[in-house]
Amino acid sequence: MLRLGSAVLAVSMLVGCGGVEAEPSSESPSTESQQAALTSTDVDVAPECQGIITFVNGASFQTLDLYLPSDVVTRLVSQRASSPFVTLAQVSAVQGMGPARLEQLEGGARAKSYIGSSCVGIMDSIAVSTDDSAAIVSLVNTVSSSELHDILPYAWNGAEALLNQRPFTSAQTIADMGGIGDVSLRNIRNAATLSRPLETLINAANAVPGNGHSGVYLARHFDWWEIVTSNGSYQHQLECFGLEPNSVPYSASVRPYLANAAEVRAEVVGTINAANRFNSIPSSVMSAGIANLDALITGRTFKGCYFGFANDPWSSNSVAIFVDTESGFSVMTMSWWSE
Repeated sequence: MLRLGSAVLAVSMLVGCGGVEAEPSSESPSTESQQAALTSTDVDVAPECQGIITFVNGASFQTLDLYLPSDVVTRLVSQRASSPFVTLAQVSAVQGMGPARLEQLEGGARAKSYIGSSCVGIMDSIAVSTDDSAAIVSLVNTVSSSELHDILPYAWNGAEALLNQRPFTSAQTIADMGGIGDVSLRNIRNAATLSRPLETLINAANAVPGNGHSGVYLARHFDWWEIVTSNGSYQHQLECFGLEPNSVPYSASVRPYLANAAEVRAEVVGTINAANRFNSIPSSVMSAGIANLDALITGRTFKGCYFGFANDPWSSNSVAIFVDTESGFSVMTMSWWSE
C-alpha cells in the first residue's frame, strides 16, 4: 500500500500497398535510436513497436506469406491497398487474424528488423515497449488496493489476483494473470504512462517551499480511502460524491452529483498556481502538465471527496480527491496553514 497518507500527515505536521518490399533502409536511423520514453496516448501500438504496423503495410506478399497463412495475407494486402492499417485493432479485425496470428506477425516484423529489443511485443492486443513494460510492473507492484480497483472497475477478481501475487517482474506475467484481459491491461498501461507530464508538474509544485505558515501538496497516485479515513485528530467538512453506498466514509455528507472536468481543473490548477506564486516552475513544465491534465479529464466524470482535517487547534488542511469513474485516473490536492 502506498504511504501517501503518512506523507500528507508529515506535510501537515511540517506546516502502402503492392508487392514491392519496403524493408528498413540502412541509411535511416535504426529502430533503437528512435525510442520514445513512454507511450503517451491511448493507442494500441507503442512508438517503439510501430514497425509492426509498418511491416504489415509495406512487406511484400511473399514476405508476409512466410509468417501467415496465404489466405490471411491475401486479405491483409487487399485491405492495405485501399486503407493502410494504423492500429493493431484494425489488423485484428481482418478475418483470420486472431491473437496467435498477431504473434506470428510480430515475429516476422522482428525477424526483418522492423522492430528491435525496445519493443517487448504484443500482449492482450497492445504492443508494449520496454519502458511501458517497466512502468506497468512498477505501478502494479506499488499501487494501493483502492487505486488498483479504480483502475480496473470491471475486473475485481483480476485486481485481487494482482494484489495477491505481486511483486511481478514482467508485464507479460501480469497480462497472463486470470481476470486480466485486453481492457484491463490497457487500463493499467494508461495509468502507468499517460500522466507523466502532469506528474512532472506535480513534483515541481511539491518541491516549491512553503512560507513556513502555509503551503500546498498534490499527488497523482495515492490511497484515497486511507487519506479520507485516517488523517488528523480533528476532521470536518467531509463531503463525498459518486461513491458506492458501502464506500462512503462514516459521517460524510453525500453530494448528489459528480465532479466534471471544469471542477477538477479549477482545483488542480488553482493549487499549482498557489505553489507557483513566484513563477519558480518552468513555463514549459507548467504548459505541458496542464495540457496533459486537460487531455485526461476533458469529457470525463469523477467521484471523490472534499474534506478538512487538523492535527491540532493551530493548523488546518483542506483536501480534494477526484477519481475518474471509468479509467481510475486520480488526483489529489491539499492546502495547509499553521499559526
